[in-house]
Amino acid sequence: MPTSLPTDSVRSNLFARFAERVTAWSGSTMAFCLALSTVLVWALTGPLFHYSETWQLVINTGTTIVTFLMVFLIQRAQNKDSLVLHLKLNELLASHKGASNRLINAQDFSEEEIHLLHRYFDVLAEKARHDSNLGRTHSVEEAEENHVIKLHTRHKPN
Repeated sequence: MPTSLPTDSVRSNLFARFAERVTAWSGSTMAFCLALSTVLVWALTGPLFHYSETWQLVINTGTTIVTFLMVFLIQRAQNKDSLVLHLKLNELLASHKGASNRLINAQDFSEEEIHLLHRYFDVLAEKARHDSNLGRTHSVEEAEENHVIKLHTRHKPN
């Protein structure tokens, strides 16, 4: 029995290509000029239609429909861009020897976990301010180890 997966996949790919093209075109100079021209033509026809409610309704309805549809296309593009950016950052974190792997897929953390990590990095930044070597970078773990070593060194009697 054939499944609908290939059809769904084809449909999804078609929509993906359509959405990418529309999103790219909508950010073009040509699209802006077309939108500006439409508004100018509408404004210039005001006296012809005596600035009627129908005349106003035409621009309100048109812009509402276009805005409504574009919100979804732009959000789709934003979601894809965000996912790609996260994948690239995850690759960098996973491949860098000194990087903390705990941040891979940080976009999936809860807000509480994100705030906890943010506070931790605030502490890390404060520790880095006290480091005499400004060019040195650390992973979270290395910075914590270095800070502990510094504390023991500073408080060690001579």
